[in-house]
Amino acid sequence: MRKMKPRSDVELKDVTNYKIGGRILYFCEVDKVEDIVEALNLAETEHLPFFILGAGTNLLASDAGFPGVVIKPVLRSIELEGSKLKVGSGLLVDELLNFTIEHALSGLEWAGGLPGTVGGAVRGNAGAFNGETKDFITEVISFDTKTGQLVKRDNTACMFSYRNSIFKAKGDEVILFVEFNLAKGDRGAIAESVQEKIDFRKIRHPLEFPSAGSVFKNVDVRSAPPELLAIPGLLIKNDPFPVIPAAHLIGRAGLKGLREGGAMISEKHANFIVNFNNATSSDVRKLIEKVKTEIMSRFGVRLEEEILLI
Repeated sequence: MRKMKPRSDVELKDVTNYKIGGRILYFCEVDKVEDIVEALNLAETEHLPFFILGAGTNLLASDAGFPGVVIKPVLRSIELEGSKLKVGSGLLVDELLNFTIEHALSGLEWAGGLPGTVGGAVRGNAGAFNGETKDFITEVISFDTKTGQLVKRDNTACMFSYRNSIFKAKGDEVILFVEFNLAKGDRGAIAESVQEKIDFRKIRHPLEFPSAGSVFKNVDVRSAPPELLAIPGLLIKNDPFPVIPAAHLIGRAGLKGLREGGAMISEKHANFIVNFNNATSSDVRKLIEKVKTEIMSRFGVRLEEEILLI
């Protein structure tokens, strides 16, 4: 029987999109529940914190590294029964989309070009182009690290909201499997729609530099101050409900191109802080605070991070 082998030679910069972060004390790739239990036992035995890592696409890690156990699920199974699709949480979103194209399954086209794993998308209810991960989910199976039990939840029980879910709110469960109920469609049309989203991202996003994608959540119009909504030319879009893009506010504040060490607010998309020259976590964090301070001062809005900081 194969035994999971923790590694101590992995740095966070090597397993995150930002290419930032120091050494991980123990790095554990897991592809079954027994591996998760073993990694958790290691953390408990040595009195260490643990952290669940997806593809590291939405994460800013500490320069000091992580003094505990990083658990990375690599479950990548795909099971298709009719239009119901059950996939492992470690499957990359682009791998999932390739499968849906191959089998003419429609519903996830909005995710074209979305980085990261299925588990990460579920945890943060990732969304774009008026679609969200929750839209076609029927069931999520997770492992509760506190009770050691498997948990099955239907869509409602997952408590999805804007860029959030019960998994993100609780922070103590490992997503294992996700079931989608998709619709049969035209293979060519599905492929074309996915490619349109990929092409849009290539044009509009600074993919030439390491980043964690959009740093801040967009501002919900329903909670925005009246003074902000009264600004002439204010951009409002559906995401999937009316929001003011954080990028729009950052751009209007004249912050594009602002630098701190090796980090920079992208000229191409103001909600991206890119690592253009060996940036440190401290560089990025300083820019985040400068943006939040300036946007609060100018517009009376406190931006909230969409990325995770550890």
